[in-house]
Amino acid sequence: MNTTLRQSNLFTKTRKEAPSDEVSKNAQLLIQGGYIHKEMAGVYAYLPLGIRVIEKIKNIVREEMNVLGGQELIMTTLQRKELWAKTNRWEDKEVDVWFKSKLHAGGEVGFGWSHEEPIANMMRNYISSFRDLPTYVYQFQTKLRNELRAKSGIMRGREFIMKDMYSFSSDKEEHDEFYSKTIEAYKRIFKRIGIGEDTFVTFADGGSFTKFSHEFQTIVETGEDVIYINREKNIAINEEVLNDETLKELGVTRDELEKVNTAEVGNIFNFGTGKCAELGVEYKNEEGKKIPVWLGSYGIGITRLMGVLVEKFSDEKGIVWNEAVAPFEYHLIVLDNGNEEVRADAERLFASMETRDISVLYDDRDVRAGQKFADADLIGIPKRIIVSEKTLASGEYEVVARATGVSTFAHEQELLND
Repeated sequence: MNTTLRQSNLFTKTRKEAPSDEVSKNAQLLIQGGYIHKEMAGVYAYLPLGIRVIEKIKNIVREEMNVLGGQELIMTTLQRKELWAKTNRWEDKEVDVWFKSKLHAGGEVGFGWSHEEPIANMMRNYISSFRDLPTYVYQFQTKLRNELRAKSGIMRGREFIMKDMYSFSSDKEEHDEFYSKTIEAYKRIFKRIGIGEDTFVTFADGGSFTKFSHEFQTIVETGEDVIYINREKNIAINEEVLNDETLKELGVTRDELEKVNTAEVGNIFNFGTGKCAELGVEYKNEEGKKIPVWLGSYGIGITRLMGVLVEKFSDEKGIVWNEAVAPFEYHLIVLDNGNEEVRADAERLFASMETRDISVLYDDRDVRAGQKFADADLIGIPKRIIVSEKTLASGEYEVVARATGVSTFAHEQELLND
């Protein structure tokens, strides 16, 4: 992906008004800023700026999954009915978010809402001995879920990008060790993208996956979930499992807890040996005895994270990205007012930044300064470099922080060596 781009070549355009059919702030701002395009309720296309943010998030997640020993793959979206029927997760009464279709050749298929069954079934070809374990695989894939509610923009979609990882372990001890390491890896991910302090690990109902799970919930006013937290003790409890027994076990009282709205950004599930036993995923131990494999499932909503970041980090003017996930590091804006020397200076600076592989969006459009600044505020790139007659005369460029609006001044060499 190119690190530089001329804004005049960007086919998308900003919009002054928020779309009338969107109620969520994240969808409104992302559509206005030219990051996404709405296809239908809960279904969005991701445009060039949006792709850049998604890839930034994915790369952070990928790095942490690789540290854990994960190997990346891509599974199919089409799912065999027979496979899911084996684990009793095909019928709508068990899993109510399936999209399904009948094949012209006969039979029925589903469209992947999760991938435990197909990945476990695939592993039957690669796991036969204790020497083959442990194994960890992950993917970034578009999931399809027939959500009843789709009014939260990309925070709850019918089509969305997820990172899902699966662990295959020989016993409970090996599984539990990796499970704990994944919790810590998730904490690092959320810290790196700027939501670490407001993201809590909670004990929750496992829903269609397992009896219980751990969720990663991020505090956000517009979140659809509710948790109770104690910041000093770093305790968080989902509303659905809040009871006297849980409070006693955690050593807190109801009065010590703060009620907050949150969005679930990640979850992990322990399937034990049950699902592998159902699907025939076994290995031979050193004595030659066949034993079912332990399975864990670990998800992070990539596009949901993007929506949460917009909900949390935006103001009345638009989005405020942090450097870790922003589409570009700099937004270079030329205010030439017909002055060819100013334009030439901006072009030269852009060429130098391009040569140095510095990430920059160059607003070279022939539009008024007010429109350039309004668009820059809406798009939300962290640092804005202004080239004008004033900066040309002073020999320094004005650098404005999007988050604070504070201006500093820097020589060209400082920018190129940053």
